[in-house]
Amino acid sequence: MASTVTIEVVPLADKPILQQLMEFYLYDFSEVDGKEIGPHGTYAYAYPYLDYYWREPDRFPFFIKLDGRLAGFALVRAAADAPADMAEFFVLRSYRRKGVGSAAAKVIFARYPGEWTVREHPDNTAAQVFWRRVIGEFAGRYEESVGDGEPVTQRFVSPGASA
Repeated sequence: MASTVTIEVVPLADKPILQQLMEFYLYDFSEVDGKEIGPHGTYAYAYPYLDYYWREPDRFPFFIKLDGRLAGFALVRAAADAPADMAEFFVLRSYRRKGVGSAAAKVIFARYPGEWTVREHPDNTAAQVFWRRVIGEFAGRYEESVGDGEPVTQRFVSPGASA
């Protein structure tokens, strides 16, 4: 039986669940950015924008699910007058390299047709490989910029659900 990857908008009532997933994400990311755990044993202080995803109309929090089970999250910015932006994207380690992230990213890209921007930390080579592959498969073409110490950035156009 084939597995099903879905994305679901995170309701405000489920914000604590997303906050817990954010802890795993920030812990994993500490290998790249070197941030230390906070005085209360959490990394939550390191992501001050989470509340905005329920306050601002151009921000969208999603759970990534595999067969109904939590597998990760995505935080997307999609304003009418700017390219959509994959602000944060996380798949739990147990679901990595199984197509979950790739499937979820493609669903999200298709949901917001038009211009997109995806950025990776310059030292996060695994993310760079992932996004180059996924964006290449989804959009076919993309432009990439790499600056000294700046994020690696891919820009592409999503044709929408027909991709």
